[in-house]
Amino acid sequence: MTFRNGLASLLRPEDSVLVLIDHQPYQLANVNSHEPQMVVNNTAGLAKAAKAFGVPTILTTVIAARGGLLFPQITDVFPGQEVIDRTFINTWEDPRVVDAVKATGRKQLIIAGLWTEVCVAMPAIQALGEGWDVTVVTDASGGVSVEAHQVAIQRMIAAGANVMTWLAVAAEWQRDWARIDTAVPLTDVIVQHAGGSGIAYLWEQQLLNTPVPT
Repeated sequence: MTFRNGLASLLRPEDSVLVLIDHQPYQLANVNSHEPQMVVNNTAGLAKAAKAFGVPTILTTVIAARGGLLFPQITDVFPGQEVIDRTFINTWEDPRVVDAVKATGRKQLIIAGLWTEVCVAMPAIQALGEGWDVTVVTDASGGVSVEAHQVAIQRMIAAGANVMTWLAVAAEWQRDWARIDTAVPLTDVIVQHAGGSGIAYLWEQQLLNTPVPT
């Protein structure tokens, strides 16, 4: 096994490209590994973080005419961007998606999608076999059962994938809070999508702006 360690193994926004796969109504209806609204929230947070860091994001669906359009919480982040609609279950078998990823010139491929055991595992495993550095965002993905999601993650790890949660991805892109150009928009994303952390930040701002009684 080749271990993923060292500073160079961490995600860098200038080397990252994000692919969001099949976040559609049909798939969401049978997500049982996570609370469905949490998957929507986390995926929107991931999409907004990618935009804040200038990470190219490829959007793709499978037979949207039947399975439904990509969640508006995602497409609203990238207004006017083409969503690649496939017939291939395995996204990495669609040359339009692969060509769009390659056109970015990025080497760190980050994937999230529905379902983990099908539409995430297949492209992740194929891309790993082709030499890509693949990270799977587990909490912006979901499977038809807890077992299906977990087994898919185990399968991808065994194939060499790196696995992370969306907030960990954003933190790794940020790396240093002194990078104000991204810290400010990332803080907005945290307020909107990071639950208690966002609320605590707002509370902190309230306290800092509250005069001390004299």
